[in-house]
Amino acid sequence: MSLLPVCETLLLEPYSGVLHITLNRPQSRNAMSLEMVSELRAVLAAVRDERAIRALVISGANGHFCAGGDIKDMANARAQGASAYRDLNRAFGALLEETQRAPQVVITVLQGAVLGGGFGLACVSDIAMADHQAQFGLPETSLGLLPAQIAPFVVQRIGLTQARRLALTAARFDGKQALRMGLVHFVEQDPQALAERLDEVLAHVLCCAPGANAATKQLLLASAQQPSAQLLDQAAQWFSEAVTGAEGVEGTLAFVQKRKPGWAS
Repeated sequence: MSLLPVCETLLLEPYSGVLHITLNRPQSRNAMSLEMVSELRAVLAAVRDERAIRALVISGANGHFCAGGDIKDMANARAQGASAYRDLNRAFGALLEETQRAPQVVITVLQGAVLGGGFGLACVSDIAMADHQAQFGLPETSLGLLPAQIAPFVVQRIGLTQARRLALTAARFDGKQALRMGLVHFVEQDPQALAERLDEVLAHVLCCAPGANAATKQLLLASAQQPSAQLLDQAAQWFSEAVTGAEGVEGTLAFVQKRKPGWAS
């Protein structure tokens, strides 16, 4: 088996053909830092041609999946100008593309916060299961920002009508609502039930031939309209303009200061 990279923000546990990947920044509810994005991409690259790894299970430490992008990374990028924001944003889009195209079956186990970037990861998984109390949402517009790299994958997952409602209101919703709109496939009442459901799903996945699964996944994705690299490049540019504009500055500052932004006061 390929050597897995050493990671600071991820816990990696290969077991019986399954690689369990735990997002491990509990102090920030596993917010997606640039380091985490880079490490996830490195793990995907390491196992891409490894047929002994047949499924990837992504979960989060300490009862949360992922609370979105790391505001500290955006603060650091501010000193480097708009191009740094664009590059930071586009790197996450590349992660979503690579996760969606992974030849393995990608399963997300969703608890606690499933926001922004975490929401995007859920949308590119093959199978998603959630705790009934998990909190989903696209908070970007409440911060004066855009769900730039996430939006095309959200539309692909749940349709334009629902995506418009969620993105333009920054509304929060729970696991049961996520099931009704087709974002997740299973909702369970507690961590034990989630673990049992995961075992059941993995048993079915491991009944399937890995090469056939990889080819079938490629076929299915090719059958649906794909978010294009050109669109994601444009979205990264719009994001950098938003985050350096008046609304983005006010929204992210209000978040750090734990107050409402000017437009919501």
